[in-house]
Amino acid sequence: MSWTRLDVRFDGPPTALTEGRRYRNFLVPEALRFGFLISKLTALFLALSLTAISANSQSRTNVERQQLAAQVKAEFLHAWRGYKKYAWGHDDLKPLSKTHHDWYAEPLLMTPVDALDTMLLMRLKDEARETREYIVRHLSFDRDIYVQNFEVTIRLLGGLLSSYQLTGDKRLLVLAEDLGHRLLPVFNSPTGLPYRFVNLKTGKVRGEISNPAETGTLLIEFGTLSRVSRNPIFYEKAKRALVETYNRRSPIGLVGTRINVETGKWTNPGSHISAEIDSYYEYLLKSWLLFGDEDCKRMWLSSIQSVHRYLADEVDRGVSRRVDPERWYGHADMNTGKRTATTYGALDAFFPAVLALSGDLRQAARLQDSSIRMWRLHGIEPEVLNYQTMEVMHAGYPLRPEIVESTYYLYHYTRNPKYLEMGKTLFEDFVKYCKTDEGYAALKSVVTKEKSDSMQSFLFAETFKYFYLLFAPPATLNFERVIFNTEAHPMRKMN
Repeated sequence: MSWTRLDVRFDGPPTALTEGRRYRNFLVPEALRFGFLISKLTALFLALSLTAISANSQSRTNVERQQLAAQVKAEFLHAWRGYKKYAWGHDDLKPLSKTHHDWYAEPLLMTPVDALDTMLLMRLKDEARETREYIVRHLSFDRDIYVQNFEVTIRLLGGLLSSYQLTGDKRLLVLAEDLGHRLLPVFNSPTGLPYRFVNLKTGKVRGEISNPAETGTLLIEFGTLSRVSRNPIFYEKAKRALVETYNRRSPIGLVGTRINVETGKWTNPGSHISAEIDSYYEYLLKSWLLFGDEDCKRMWLSSIQSVHRYLADEVDRGVSRRVDPERWYGHADMNTGKRTATTYGALDAFFPAVLALSGDLRQAARLQDSSIRMWRLHGIEPEVLNYQTMEVMHAGYPLRPEIVESTYYLYHYTRNPKYLEMGKTLFEDFVKYCKTDEGYAALKSVVTKEKSDSMQSFLFAETFKYFYLLFAPPATLNFERVIFNTEAHPMRKMN
């Protein structure tokens, strides 16, 4: 038998066999040497084959993503043309009656302002230019009308600031500063918590019963306005409102649903992550990340512990021991932590995005799975669901974006193709059930799919934007350099 010396490379950590060396010589029969070579060639062939398969798969995925992004852009334009045809110069389109809807006695161009930065991200240059010119020529806040501070802040102030940062058009900044000054009187309460409504011309305020979402969802917009205008008063007022809301948390760390801004007393002790509280938690985290504010960091870290402890709920349907129980977030009493309701809905579906942004990807993924389960129950999500019984409590669907937002965040952080497939399903269902001949319509019921004559501006600001960003190339927006406000207007980080 003939023998030959074979050099073997070791790529793993040092062992007693390798003695810390990368190569070692062995004497082996000549016949076995040929076998070793065949094995190496086979392994090389398999590796090259898998690489080719992976590359082809990635190529197909990229092509499909491009096609989906193009479809989203086309649907955006379909809805936008409907708005322009029947509601130009007004706040919203009523897509079934083909008329318009204004929030107040005089229009404030909610849809154009909300839609502008989405047009810019989609590279819809002609539409963006025309819309921007219309806004700067026709939008005036010198109006003798009471407006809701929260909604005007997230939609109009947020939209103007975001579009200013994307374009550098100082006319948009002038409008934002004017609006910011007209909103400042809301903070003139004994507690520093803002009133709900303010008259844009007179500065008079009203609405002393508010909620954490409205008192605590202002700092991203007002803080950004302070930065770009170099006027600290906006940041100071909005931050105080956020801190005063946090300071009135219960001994177990929860906030309630309603609060009197003049007395600082809670009028509804119900606690949850749903409507009237939701974006309060979102802004604790995002204000820390956008401004590097250590107070916001401290408040977020403290608050999220209480949310997990008292609001999180596990539902084990006994499917398999290998499957984790479903993760939901329900309602509880802010003082005792006692469960008061097992409901979750379309608005709550923002929370996986917040958890993902905070770095808690495991709980974000689990909650997203629950949100998708809610969506698939009727092919589109209801406004409110009893997650214990899976019974729809409020069947409406007003074109909400939150579940799409969370899908986008999870795909960004994990690159798991599962979320692309999830987004594709959401988009196809959304088009199937909500598209009309001249726009998109809310649903009165996700069970019957009967449509409602409503198409709010957040369709353009949020729903289409998150769908587009999910499928568009990452270079479309530098995710790490912005923070989205709760209306999906990206604000640029400056640190």
